[in-house]
Amino acid sequence: MARITVDLPERFPFATEIAIYINHINYGNHLDNSAVLALVSEARVRYFRSMGYGELDVEGVGIIIADAAIQYKSEAHHGEVLTFRMAAADFNKYGCDLVWQAAAGEREVARGKTGIIFFDYGAKRPVPVPANFLRRTAP
Repeated sequence: MARITVDLPERFPFATEIAIYINHINYGNHLDNSAVLALVSEARVRYFRSMGYGELDVEGVGIIIADAAIQYKSEAHHGEVLTFRMAAADFNKYGCDLVWQAAAGEREVARGKTGIIFFDYGAKRPVPVPANFLRRTAP
């Protein structure tokens, strides 16, 4: 079976720190795989907020999550603080990937990408990537 491989960009324009709480820990006494996606979601909200956007208002339209991929690199534990770095990449007509990396200090914990599609919730249809978002985030 082929493994997921996520290539990281040369630079990340955004970073945020998120602490690992006890409810993020599984029976193996490390960060639960389902918690990683929840932490990435929080990082994504902060990424958009750093540009003055909300997930329902990016230049007047919202986003929906199309897909997600995670590549685990090492364990993380209760009390550690993860630094999430994020960048927009691989743009297409209707969206892009948000590529991210999570690290505890110098130790990489996980990396991945979340595919987003820009969406008009009123019309219930995808819309092209807002030009101003593309200008602000395209590599």
